[in-house]
Amino acid sequence: AYPYPNSPQHVGHGRTYTIADAHARYLRMRGYNVLFPMGFHYTGTPILGMARRVQDGDAELLAGLKGLYGVPDEAVRGFSDPVRIADYFHEEIKAGMIEMGYSIDWRREFTTIDPAYKRFVEWQIGTLRGMGLVVQGSHPVGWCPKDQNPVSQHDTLGDVEPGFTEYTLVKFRLDGGGDAGGAVIPAATLRPETLFGVTNLWVDPNAEYARVAVSGGPRRPGAGAEGAGGEVGGEAEEWIVSAECARKLGFLGRTVERTGTIRGSGLVGRTATAPGTGAAGLPILPAKFVRQGTGTGMVMSVPAHAPYDWRALEDLREAGDAAALGAPRPVRIIESKEYAGAECPAAEACGRLGIGGQGETDLLDKATDEVYGKEFYGGAMIGGTPGSEGAGGGASPVPARFAGMRVPDARDAVGKWLSGAGLPAGQDASEPFLEINGGPVRCRCGAECVVKMLSDQWFLDYGNAAWKTNAHECLSRMRILPADLRGEFDNVVDWLRERACARQHGLGTNLPWDDGWIVESLSDSVIYMAFYTIAGLVGSGALRAEHLTPAFFDYVFLGIGAGGGGGGDPAERIARETGADAGAVRRARAEFAYFYPVDARHSGRDLVPNHLTFFVMNHTAIFGRDSWPRGIVVNGSVLMDGKKMSKSMGNIIPLRSAIAEHGADTIRLAILVSAELLQDADFGQEAVSGVASRLGAMMAECGRLGGGKGGVDGAPRTAEDRWLLSRARGLALDVTASIERMRLREALHTVMFSFESDLQWHRKRRAAREARGGGAASGDPDAVLREAYAVRVQLLSPFAPHAADEMWERLGMEGTASAGRWPEPPAEWDDPAAVQAEDLLGRVIDDVASIVRVTKRKSPPKRITAYVAGGLKSRAYRAILGTMEGAGEEGRGGGKAPQGGKKGRGGGASMGAVMQALIANPETAGIKSDPGFVQRAIKDALAEPAGTREARLRAGGRLDERAVLEADLGALAAAEFGEGVRVRVFSEDDEGIDDPAGRARHARPFRPALFIE
Repeated sequence: AYPYPNSPQHVGHGRTYTIADAHARYLRMRGYNVLFPMGFHYTGTPILGMARRVQDGDAELLAGLKGLYGVPDEAVRGFSDPVRIADYFHEEIKAGMIEMGYSIDWRREFTTIDPAYKRFVEWQIGTLRGMGLVVQGSHPVGWCPKDQNPVSQHDTLGDVEPGFTEYTLVKFRLDGGGDAGGAVIPAATLRPETLFGVTNLWVDPNAEYARVAVSGGPRRPGAGAEGAGGEVGGEAEEWIVSAECARKLGFLGRTVERTGTIRGSGLVGRTATAPGTGAAGLPILPAKFVRQGTGTGMVMSVPAHAPYDWRALEDLREAGDAAALGAPRPVRIIESKEYAGAECPAAEACGRLGIGGQGETDLLDKATDEVYGKEFYGGAMIGGTPGSEGAGGGASPVPARFAGMRVPDARDAVGKWLSGAGLPAGQDASEPFLEINGGPVRCRCGAECVVKMLSDQWFLDYGNAAWKTNAHECLSRMRILPADLRGEFDNVVDWLRERACARQHGLGTNLPWDDGWIVESLSDSVIYMAFYTIAGLVGSGALRAEHLTPAFFDYVFLGIGAGGGGGGDPAERIARETGADAGAVRRARAEFAYFYPVDARHSGRDLVPNHLTFFVMNHTAIFGRDSWPRGIVVNGSVLMDGKKMSKSMGNIIPLRSAIAEHGADTIRLAILVSAELLQDADFGQEAVSGVASRLGAMMAECGRLGGGKGGVDGAPRTAEDRWLLSRARGLALDVTASIERMRLREALHTVMFSFESDLQWHRKRRAAREARGGGAASGDPDAVLREAYAVRVQLLSPFAPHAADEMWERLGMEGTASAGRWPEPPAEWDDPAAVQAEDLLGRVIDDVASIVRVTKRKSPPKRITAYVAGGLKSRAYRAILGTMEGAGEEGRGGGKAPQGGKKGRGGGASMGAVMQALIANPETAGIKSDPGFVQRAIKDALAEPAGTREARLRAGGRLDERAVLEADLGALAAAEFGEGVRVRVFSEDDEGIDDPAGRARHARPFRPALFIE
């Protein structure tokens, strides 16, 4: 995703680009020709709002620019011009990207207000209009009342997408004559089917409500003869609503005239009549939970099914409130298996949670979620027939037409009925009301956003069923990482509806057919990846804006005319019409055909509901299937010491400041190593220090190893040398597999930390051998270490390119690691027997140390006796492994701590099946006399990583445990426990072995029995 240059990037922004760069570098090392470009997104209103705040002398903004971001005074003085803001931060962001080492093709750089890009946007929006996918009409949008513009995620503080919810306004009427008698009291609800359980209304007694004359307004889609977008006719009605609601109604196409006010306390004790049902005398009561900014400031009470309502009603009754005591008893209208037989589901939930008052909001929220969730998804309406009893003892008030309906179906049916479809003419009992989700959402100018019903607005028809079908098809063919997000993308496509694609203010591209509108900032930035393929030709001057006609784009991006035909060479025709060079036009077509489709689209989790899904939608509309995108990679956010980064908390670290303090590669690694893709990465001093320390140690070791010149080809090697080369080969395979799945934390941890334990083991083995006079087997004792380290450095290169290149040079290697090939160690390095031998030695040393620790010996052991399993057990164990082949996730490395290995629970490993197979084989049939061994061996195998099991199978019978221990256990034991220790090794098959404690019979393959004296 190209950045929006209204501020410098911080380390959180750096995560997406660092992941993308590591991906690009890895693929280049694998031999791919990778296009990793970058542009800058100038369009939209945020920069305009920022310029106005500078003009107004906004102290908070100016302090942030100068203090937090370090913008010099002379630059800030020019920020009254929005383009100068964008240009300044454009260069700041670019400088940071270069310092971070991002391998970007800067020849293709552009901004979204460049003339050439504007021609591209004109072509895109014009193509969609020609397909009937850009429509004009009246639809709701998120709206900034100050900027007088539709708003999307890019336009809001905190990058919040201003989604909205449609409520049903149920129109109760105030009973009696006198002041406001007969006025409409609209209550906003998401559950109109609960109307039949209403016992009272709630108001805020301390609020001053507005009395307004309301007329006009859109009907709910599908309601009445006029359908979607129709106007409610007739004379104005008097409504009583909160002042906030009155303001919002004006944006929804209603004419609202303020006629007076009335205190909430003046409504308390009066009564109202319910619409549709005609239930009269419903008391209006005070409640603490009523909010003026939510809905209408009036709430209908359904105490049988709403915990807040039940608890508030009980509070008043317990206080002796006469109106509450006279209110109808709660009546149950929904039946569900979870509350079968309960007289009042809300009361049951509140009682179980011990809720004692309406002030216990956390518990009431929990009870509400529980009751609503179980009843909405698993409940049905109780029919209004004899024997259907409510909690109050009377027949259910639910009309027979809704009896037995599932709650979701009843919600829709009752909503339609209330909107006039089932009532006498002129008796509409409800209207739609739209409100921003999740509380206040603010435009970057500071104004609170609202929902506005726009007329004559241009929209992308994302509700088009055929378009959605193509998008689902594209998603089904795409690789989406993490895979868990696939369902989320499909869900977004399903609920997408018309979206405003133009606005009347801001930077950007005018609609080609209507200069009074500017293409909205998300609508102009969803297929720009195609423009990258030709941006280099534009940047070099080979193509200019006047050359980029619709015919040019049709040819370059859609191949129209490329197949020949009567029209002649399309490149020549376009050249004649525009004055372009025909060769440049052909190169543009060739570049697009070569690089498209998009293989990996990298962006943040917050863009799934909009930008990333629009990316899929618009590609499927405009391009042929062979150009549809192939992959999306989504990452989470970055936390600062466990807390979300924000200006208000003062914990935002500009990316360039972090680079200056810690170095680019330290920042890259600290971001990547702390979390997998969708997890939030925690960037803090501890992580930075740990990475810096590890890089420093690796750098020093490369310098030490770089003094030698000897190679390893053809040279005799020690056991530990053979093991280390096999482990290095396994390292390369494991890291490759991790990166292919974009598990970059796993890959980095393997390279930087897991492999370090292998190097430490090699050092220990080598030191023990040299202490016993064994020495190294080749002329250069560090040759194998240098080879292994070279593999490690190459694997580190995509993540830390600067450090890797410095390490590469210190090792004495030619060229650079970052420009080299991805390591593919030769097959002859693979030595499963050597891997298993070192695993055996390490296990025995660990077991001895554990025994010494548990027995609390005051002096080191004098003698260690090891008993290896006999031939029958070894053959049986190999057979058991054979039955488990393919279980769990196959690892590649094997050894002391195989990278990538996971404990598997493979099939075919039941005791009965294994024993039957062993008895059927003459070589293992004798094991039937020792079923305990078979059971323990199965557990041993299942407890091992799959990579270890696989390596043991590949080693076959080549590992002689006794020979390994006799050759090397003594030196290791002396290094670990002192030179005075003696080591003896027996096979349990040996005759006359020294086994005073009877340990030999407990020996199992790879688990020798031990006796320590």
